Amino acid sequence: MEEINIDGRKIGKAHPPFLIAEMSGNHNQSLDRALKIVEAASKSGANAVKIQTYTPDTMTLNETKKEFMIQDSNSHWNNKSLYNLYKEAYTPWEWHEAIFSRCKELGMVAFSSPFDETAVDFLESLDVPCYKIASFENNDIPLIKKIVSTGKPIIMSTGMATVAELYESVNIAKEAGCNELVLLKCTSTYPATPANTNIKTIPHMEELFDVQVGLSDHTLGNGVAVASVALGATVIEKHFTLSREEGGVDSSFSMEPSEMELLAIELKQSWQALGKVVYGPTKNEKSSLRFRRSIYVSKDIDEGDYFTKENLRVIRPGYGLPPKYYEQMIGKQVRKDLKAGTPLTWDSF
Repeated sequence: MEEINIDGRKIGKAHPPFLIAEMSGNHNQSLDRALKIVEAASKSGANAVKIQTYTPDTMTLNETKKEFMIQDSNSHWNNKSLYNLYKEAYTPWEWHEAIFSRCKELGMVAFSSPFDETAVDFLESLDVPCYKIASFENNDIPLIKKIVSTGKPIIMSTGMATVAELYESVNIAKEAGCNELVLLKCTSTYPATPANTNIKTIPHMEELFDVQVGLSDHTLGNGVAVASVALGATVIEKHFTLSREEGGVDSSFSMEPSEMELLAIELKQSWQALGKVVYGPTKNEKSSLRFRRSIYVSKDIDEGDYFTKENLRVIRPGYGLPPKYYEQMIGKQVRKDLKAGTPLTWDSF
């Protein structure tokens, strides 16, 4: 898979993982807080900030019927209507330009997830460099076609999608001309558990669809994200907030600045550790070869004597013959006087 260029940032296995801070609704309806989140994400080492572009009315109806209510005792949104949740979480469209401008000032990529075609048109007016398709919209074929028509790179979360659904969405995107597509392995529970994340899917998805694959991570902590890099993830997305204690619709499963700073470091280290297939001492290991074991004279030996288990030992350092010759040396006649502490060489017998 070829690398992808998003607003001057190269994404691919030859580059450190692309870390996205997802603001979502953690701005708590304050533009000042939203801008502070951008600044904190930049200081924490994130490469991009992503927001969401919708309104309550483009997402659902203002209804309180049972099917419009969240009824899940395990969800921190339990008993909230969909309309009121989106009203609380949405990012006002008039804020977008200010948020994107602040990102650009800080050298960060700024983009969004549009949830309908009007949102795409609005984001195009702001000249966003790429688009994110959320898990719940990855089967919205008209929306996918609309986004592909912009000619911009696409990052698509795969939560809940079957292989057949992904085939349809990916093929339609490619047939419509999208040749810069990243799929994100995602578990659409909030938070997600490591046991339910199944990141072994990442290399399988990469092979199946011939695209770059990353992780949209809703788990708590860094372990899952770091492990995904070892499986080939090139993009990592994490929800981000200034402080979980200050609340917010996604705050309970969002990272704080100090946590994202550590994640950014660990992701880069994980990527660096992949390296390439190497056997034998690396350049930096060569100086350590002297600490390997080798055959040494352990007691003074006179010329004409014989090597025995009492006067030869396999010890550190490694300046003598390799240990594999030890048994062959036993019983050999000594050619010259040898002092204890002498490394055994081929001219010793």
